[in-house]
Amino acid sequence: MRINADFSQRVLIRTQEQGWVPSPLPGVARRMLDRIGDEVARATSVVRYDPGSSFAPHVHGGGEEFLVLSGVFQDESGDFPAGSYVRNPPQSQHVPRSEPGCVILVKLWQFDPDDRSHVIIDTNKIGAVADAARPGVSVTPLFQDALETVAIEAWTPDTQAPLDCTGGAELFLLSGSLTESRETLGPETWLRLPDGVPAQLTAGPEGARFWIKRGHLAHAPRA
Repeated sequence: MRINADFSQRVLIRTQEQGWVPSPLPGVARRMLDRIGDEVARATSVVRYDPGSSFAPHVHGGGEEFLVLSGVFQDESGDFPAGSYVRNPPQSQHVPRSEPGCVILVKLWQFDPDDRSHVIIDTNKIGAVADAARPGVSVTPLFQDALETVAIEAWTPDTQAPLDCTGGAELFLLSGSLTESRETLGPETWLRLPDGVPAQLTAGPEGARFWIKRGHLAHAPRA
């Protein structure tokens, strides 16, 4: 299976307009954003766990990164409410479930094979730092290494700023609105911008808050 597998192309998906695709496990469904492979795949997806649902025990051969969008994600290491950011590195394992139900943005098989960084951050409990180079922008850092940078950014109303797309960029709008290339992004919109293509973002009248990942597409598979 190949979905938006040409990483040299700009992709915009308003995920709320997509239908849910059932996974092999009852109560777990997906909205597939990009994918190379079948059930074991390099993939970016929005995944919904119905209340009381669970996934089979499994090892993350290529690592797993996710942001909890709503509800509470659970596994044997604890409960992760909306706003939790988690990185489970290659060769880690767990048994995911959700008693109350949840929705997560998840990326699979996109880690450096030697990465062993296990990250758990509750973004509700940490602050943001003003970006001196971009007035009106505040940043909550989540992860950084030689290959990528991950953060949550909050933009005040009507803020305009260029987006550094060196190595590519990917963002998921959590609240508010943004304009890019004359298109308006509302909540739960996913945007992927290829390596080296300049971009300009403008926050809407209510501002914008979004998860953003940069640098990682320089190492993405080529079409």
